[in-house]
Amino acid sequence: MSHEPPAAPDDDQPHEDAPDPERSDDPERSDAPKQADAPKQSDAPEPSDTREPPTPDHPHPHPWAAWAVTLPGACGALLLACLSFTPSLLPRAGVLQGVITGILAAIGYALGLVAAWIWRAFADRGPRRPRKWAWPAYFIAGFVLVGVAFGLGQYGQHRIRQLLGVTDYSVLQTVASPFIALALFCLLLLAARGIRRVYRWVTRLLHRFIGPQAAKAVGGILVAAGTFLLLSGILVDGLVSAANQAFSLRDTETKPGTTRPTTALRSGGPGSLVPWDSLGREGRAFTGTGPTAADITALTTRPAKEPVRAYAGLKTAPDTESRAARAVADLRRAGGFDRTSLLVATTTGSGWVDPAAVDSFEYLTGGDCATVALQYSYLPSWLSYLVDQSKAREAGRELFDAVYEGWSKLPPEDRPKLYVAGESLGSFGGETAFSGEYDLRNRTAGTLFAGPPNFNTLFRRFTDGRDAGTPEVQPVYKEGRTVRFADDASTEIPPTGAPWEGTRVLYLLHASDPIVWWGPHLMYREPDWIGQRPGEDVLESMVWVPFVTFWQVTADLPFATGVPPGHGHVYRGEYVDAWNAVLRPTDVTEPELARLRAAVAQEE
Repeated sequence: MSHEPPAAPDDDQPHEDAPDPERSDDPERSDAPKQADAPKQSDAPEPSDTREPPTPDHPHPHPWAAWAVTLPGACGALLLACLSFTPSLLPRAGVLQGVITGILAAIGYALGLVAAWIWRAFADRGPRRPRKWAWPAYFIAGFVLVGVAFGLGQYGQHRIRQLLGVTDYSVLQTVASPFIALALFCLLLLAARGIRRVYRWVTRLLHRFIGPQAAKAVGGILVAAGTFLLLSGILVDGLVSAANQAFSLRDTETKPGTTRPTTALRSGGPGSLVPWDSLGREGRAFTGTGPTAADITALTTRPAKEPVRAYAGLKTAPDTESRAARAVADLRRAGGFDRTSLLVATTTGSGWVDPAAVDSFEYLTGGDCATVALQYSYLPSWLSYLVDQSKAREAGRELFDAVYEGWSKLPPEDRPKLYVAGESLGSFGGETAFSGEYDLRNRTAGTLFAGPPNFNTLFRRFTDGRDAGTPEVQPVYKEGRTVRFADDASTEIPPTGAPWEGTRVLYLLHASDPIVWWGPHLMYREPDWIGQRPGEDVLESMVWVPFVTFWQVTADLPFATGVPPGHGHVYRGEYVDAWNAVLRPTDVTEPELARLRAAVAQEE
């Protein structure tokens, strides 16, 4: 952001020869004296109404006009740029910090222009040139403020890395962040001014046919709608489509260490109704890996059964309902309904199921269990989280309904215990099959959801309706009679000492998980989880700032799984104790739990 000595013409900076609105002799003021001796032309014929488009204000703009900035806008950019260095939930690399600073500086510039426009409207005057000392004072203050904010920001990032046990740090990226921010700010400024020039062109074109005020209004609507359609309909949809194509090719691959099952108890194995090639990359990993009966026996020292795993990929059937029916048919073929426990697992976008979640379930049930899941997208979890919510909702509902239909037709004494699980977007899909707490309690034997997105319907209902005095990061709902929340299930899950009988519904959530807390409301409203006492892995110095916090937490999303277990969106280490709390096995000892924790911790 720099101010060129020759002031470039701009809407907010008039020419020196522009009429002074405060001079009474200005002939363009509406209150200037009328020429009494002006001859009347009442007898002259009325000229035809040929509206010509208004000439541009500046037919020959200064070559640096596109880079000129106004002082109010620059002040707003400086303010939000400094605030962008405040800490959020996760550590930020230098490149990411530069991106956030550039975006927020552009937003601050726009807010500065709006604030100046409102001030001039109340003052009833036009824009003025800044005083000679204004820009030097701005640059001196800006240099000091940015330096202080940058230094404090780096100290805050250091504290977050210590808190989460993150060791990665790049000095080069840190040094590059201001330059990245400046480059991005300039690009966004040019884009905004390009849109403004299009608006002016459209307005001049419309003025040939309609009045000037109507031309401005209609032109603004057309340009705004066109910009929105360009961004959402072409750029976003185009990028999503390209990503979908790229990840669909990746879906044809097979993960290292994955082999086709030789047992009929797995989809894709001998006699399976689901071809191995149709399972997709994550489906093949789901059915081609996992503990065997021998593995379970070696860890628990008790006889075990071979677990059943059924799965349907995107290529298994043409639509979600058909895929769910095929997965349940393969589950029935493999004898899944004859096991003691049956788990319905809703996957993330790419069809991924956290191995720690299913492996822990199988170990704790001695292998006398079955798990069924299906794929609904090619996109990775963080991208599906933004664009594939409807597919997750449909997949979660269709799969559970298909399983429940077959389960409910069994004699009550022959029905397995029915469990539900999902992580991230999988928890969103898993929730959609249920209407509330009573439905979860009546139709399942237990539920485990990890890292629920903030837009989850039931999660929001439970946290918003939490008991008075309980924080949002550790809520208590209805005295914990059915639904409870934990960030560490190895300790007693609050409310301590309260009964937790019958079906248990457990949500795992970390205070530092941006997926749990992100939402558009962060732009304009302070959430309770920031205003209240923070979680153990969140800095107390984190504060809410309009617009700023939203973009900071947004930037945390893609890196939510890049932190050690127990923080961010990594729940691998909590599944053993979480399932132990939900299942309540009577024959599992603490040494077995310790061995199981160690085994699961070694998994990718």
